[in-house]
Amino acid sequence: MPDPFFDAPSGRLVAEPTPGDNAAPLSISEMSSKLKRMVEGEFGHVRLRGEISGWKRAASGHAYLALKDADAVIDGVIWRGAASALPFQPQDGLEVVATGKLTIYPGRSKYQIVIERMELAGEGQLMALLEKLKARLAAEGLFDRERKQPLPYLPRVIGVVTSPTGAVIRDILHRLEDRCPTHVLVWPVKVQGDGSAAEIAAAIRGFDAIAPGGPLPRPDLLIVARGGGSIEDLWSFNEEVVVRAIAGCSIPLISAVGHETDTSLSDFAADLRAPTPTAAAEMAVPVLAELRHGIASLALRTQRCAKRYHERACEHLAALVRVLPKRDALLGPQRQKVDDLGARLDRGLERKVQRSRGELDRAAGALRPATLDQRLETARHRLEGASRLLDSVNPDNLLQRGYVRVGARPSGKVITTAEEARAAGAITLQFRDGPIDARVERAGGKSYEGSRPEQPSLL
Repeated sequence: MPDPFFDAPSGRLVAEPTPGDNAAPLSISEMSSKLKRMVEGEFGHVRLRGEISGWKRAASGHAYLALKDADAVIDGVIWRGAASALPFQPQDGLEVVATGKLTIYPGRSKYQIVIERMELAGEGQLMALLEKLKARLAAEGLFDRERKQPLPYLPRVIGVVTSPTGAVIRDILHRLEDRCPTHVLVWPVKVQGDGSAAEIAAAIRGFDAIAPGGPLPRPDLLIVARGGGSIEDLWSFNEEVVVRAIAGCSIPLISAVGHETDTSLSDFAADLRAPTPTAAAEMAVPVLAELRHGIASLALRTQRCAKRYHERACEHLAALVRVLPKRDALLGPQRQKVDDLGARLDRGLERKVQRSRGELDRAAGALRPATLDQRLETARHRLEGASRLLDSVNPDNLLQRGYVRVGARPSGKVITTAEEARAAGAITLQFRDGPIDARVERAGGKSYEGSRPEQPSLL
């Protein structure tokens, strides 16, 4: 039977119906729609294993990638809701198992997988992802020893980030109660599963944001704890958001994740790693009984040291006393010097008294009555001679012989020249029996008023 599609005559310019062909030509959109329905109907849900290539996240939140193996490649898309719920950060080169729905993108006539869930293809891939993240964070210095803070010796408040329902919090509280009762603040979080990493990071940042002196006490120490489990169970403590929150915390932090053999990136970023949550409580506080015993021992040692210091000081003082000179040896020369000076003083006073007595005797001899009478007579003659001399020069005696003493009025100054008389104008004449006031006039009876008269007249 001839095939109408391939046996029809060729080379025609205009398409015409072919005998036996009752199907109209399909449009590209119709063909893409039929293929899309067929592929989605045949491959409703598939699981593909392949290596991630070309991973990128758009501004809308959707993620685009390609899955490839040695011989083939398929495009993939993860819508924003599923991309935010991925339990790890996809990277190129990771081998994963993607679960989703196969579909065709009509705009490009390409088939692709819409990924709803993505998992790492085995623990080997998980460890490879862990090592890559560890190397990148270590290169940033988040694990450097210089960033580590010392733990407080006796914290007053301890903040614990863990599940509120597990055995971990009970073990921590019980161990703290046994060793040294302390005020504990618990920030409850999920420790595994979707959203757990974000809760743990938010709890650490929340404790760090508590202001000192507020209504809620700020912890002096933080413990981030979880019980044991597989690497998948502990994966939240390997998430970058948790590691960065621990590294950026200003409160000293102990990481106690899993058992002793379990190691997470949180352990590298923390200030101290504890092998178990119980061990973290033991590292956080000292044993109260041991602390009291230590204080008592220090007090006893202090008393012994003080007593020993006192005893040694007494011994040293006794040794100094033995080598010090005696009192008599120190004061003997001074005492002797005082006695010598006292004796010299007595002798000096005695000689002084003798000299004074001799001088007194000589003075007393000079005061004999005859000598005194002679001295008095001599003094009397000298006094009489001085009196006669004084009487001879006394101007008042001249008045008895008719002389007059002229004085200016009213000062009483003695006038000895005519010029002084003319200058004074008014004068006083002292006779032997009393004074007379007079006025200086010119010859002819006129008053002398400043011009020099040829001959003064005394009235």
